[in-house]
Amino acid sequence: MTEAVLDSERQRKAKEYARIRYRLLVADLAIAAVYVLVLLLSGLSAWFKAQLLFVTAQPLGVIALYFVAFSIVYGLLDFPLSYYGGYVLPHRYGLSTQSLRGWLADQAKGAALGLGIGLVAMEVMYYLLRAFPSIWWLLTGVLFLFFTLVLANLAPLLIVPLFFKFRPLEDEELVSRLISLAQRAGTRVRGVFTIDLSTKTTAANAALMGLGNTRRIVLGDTLMEEYDPDEIETILAHELGHHVHGDVWRGIAVQTALTLVGLFLADRLLRWGVAHFAFEGLADVAAFPLVAMAMGGMAVLAMPLANAYSRWREGLADQFSLKMTGKPQAFISSMTKLANQNLSEAEPEPWAEFLLYSHPAIGKRIKQAQGFKSSLAEESAPNSL
Repeated sequence: MTEAVLDSERQRKAKEYARIRYRLLVADLAIAAVYVLVLLLSGLSAWFKAQLLFVTAQPLGVIALYFVAFSIVYGLLDFPLSYYGGYVLPHRYGLSTQSLRGWLADQAKGAALGLGIGLVAMEVMYYLLRAFPSIWWLLTGVLFLFFTLVLANLAPLLIVPLFFKFRPLEDEELVSRLISLAQRAGTRVRGVFTIDLSTKTTAANAALMGLGNTRRIVLGDTLMEEYDPDEIETILAHELGHHVHGDVWRGIAVQTALTLVGLFLADRLLRWGVAHFAFEGLADVAAFPLVAMAMGGMAVLAMPLANAYSRWREGLADQFSLKMTGKPQAFISSMTKLANQNLSEAEPEPWAEFLLYSHPAIGKRIKQAQGFKSSLAEESAPNSL
């Protein structure tokens, strides 16, 4: 195995790329905050709801039209940032291979999917607001958990294929090796597939997708081109570690808890808003900006805590990979290649890692593997007399 080293020029670009993305994130949050505040404080939300009543008096229709208009206007306001951050910037830094037409098609499919799922969620939430005003937030959180489980199970079958193509991996030796690895980890999978990441990006990735009877090993074709079997094995072992440790279920539980807190805050904010903005009640769709403020604000405030939890679990998955494969050098090499290929900062600013990173910095992951490698060497060294 040829030892991979961090490319200093790629790391310089990674820092530039990260700084720009941080600014885009702040701008995106600012647009969302200003948008909901203007709707609320200017009276536009209540005015628009009143206009919808001339179109239909049916609550389902009013809610649907309001949500669609709310989403489309926000999408148009945010589109310049999305275009720059999602298309221009990745092309500038050599991370995207997608044509503008392909990118726009993906944006349209994503928007349609989001509108469809969001519309169902909106109608259900407002039904619960009308029928169970005292505990609507709790019931909504329970239903959120149910829909999360359903979507996680169906994602490899219905959602991901809208954007990428799956093909069974043709390398029989590698398939056998990865299936054996999954069996050793006590994880059942429905096969090993490649996904055509190269049609959109130069970045590499691998994953275990799905839950239960839909779980499968998925390797990006960009990974297959640059990584040897030992490196791929350590990457997959990390993903298996999450399943062995129950991180999928833990993550869903944590997300559900945060959603419940956000919904409870939305309930408090709605009750305050009814008194201060003369809304007709909790189920008045004109008050939806208050719900958006509560949920969005909760997501931003909880981000450091959620990311800290995620980094802890990711670190444990790294340990699992190292212990299961016993190949620290392959792990080090794969992390180094991922940093170079995906333009990831090996040593990000501490504040950025604390606030924004769901994984430990790659530099720390490499150091952990180097420590494991040293411990293996010490264990295998003959005892001196």
